[in-house]
Amino acid sequence: MTHYVGEECVKCKYTDCVEVCPVDCFYEGEDFLAIDPDVCIDCGVCIPECPVDAIKTDENAHNDSEKLFWLSYNAKYAKKWNKISKQKDPLPEAEEFSTIKEKKHLLKEKMDF
Repeated sequence: MTHYVGEECVKCKYTDCVEVCPVDCFYEGEDFLAIDPDVCIDCGVCIPECPVDAIKTDENAHNDSEKLFWLSYNAKYAKKWNKISKQKDPLPEAEEFSTIKEKKHLLKEKMDF
């Protein structure tokens, strides 16, 4: 089982998950968090902490193409972004964007595949 951050995090970036992670596997982009799959131990303690249910496992993904996109996105940007290990305030627009379902197109960092 592999954990990853999904579309729900875009433009919200709640960091409650970061505070409980025992291995500091979260990385911070401008408008999104990513989990480094090489560091994550798949313990799952972060899942209930996310107020927008953005943390997924490859077992509970809603479809394969979305799962593959987000797994790849997390793996790629976790290698480029800075590690985050302390909770911060969410983005100012987090509450507004927390109920929007389709936000992938709003990502600042675009995948090149």
